[in-house]
Amino acid sequence: MEIVFISTKTKNSEIISLLDLDNINETLDRFSSIKVPLEVKIFAVNESISSHQLSKLKNHFEKINICSLCIYSNNRDTILSGKSLKIDSAYINQQDIKNKLLLFNPKKKDDILHKGTLRSGERISSNGNLCIIGDVNPGAIVSAKKNIYVWGKLLGIAFAGNSGNKNASIASLYLNPLQLRIADVIAIGPKDKPKNCYPEIAVIDKQTIIIKPHLIDNKN
Repeated sequence: MEIVFISTKTKNSEIISLLDLDNINETLDRFSSIKVPLEVKIFAVNESISSHQLSKLKNHFEKINICSLCIYSNNRDTILSGKSLKIDSAYINQQDIKNKLLLFNPKKKDDILHKGTLRSGERISSNGNLCIIGDVNPGAIVSAKKNIYVWGKLLGIAFAGNSGNKNASIASLYLNPLQLRIADVIAIGPKDKPKNCYPEIAVIDKQTIIIKPHLIDNKN
């Protein structure tokens, strides 16, 4: 299997994205609007990335606010390409790359606020609550130990209470997911688009995920 991931990390959030080497610009455009400093890690599994491709990546990231760039790969040609461009590059075996990807999010302790749309292949996780200002597109996955709030369209996969918290919930302005999961209860999204024009929330009721209007108490 040949695959390339990019991990982009800010002070408050981290996103793991798939990188299509044949269409680099589409992937890189996602990061152009990010104003805070970025830590960028490229993980290449069984993939040879040329110095030309890496140069294009490096030039793009130098135009935005990046504080570090490094490469991890089990392909020696990729490592040599990185070193030729003076990019911090390290050889690592395939299993260790997978382990590094799995170890990112568990280190987080606080709630996460993420601004921006999550596209197919992107993931974001929180050890507390997760609030997303933007859409979660099909193919994107969001998860949290506590609650998930999407100030936009939730069209991908959402997993709240991933530590077993059955009191967790998933709320969105437009709730039409591929799949919802709260603790150990799973529900497949509806085939029809929502006809409602108000926010909805998914909760567990009698071991079943139900969706209802998300009402906000206004006590004055």
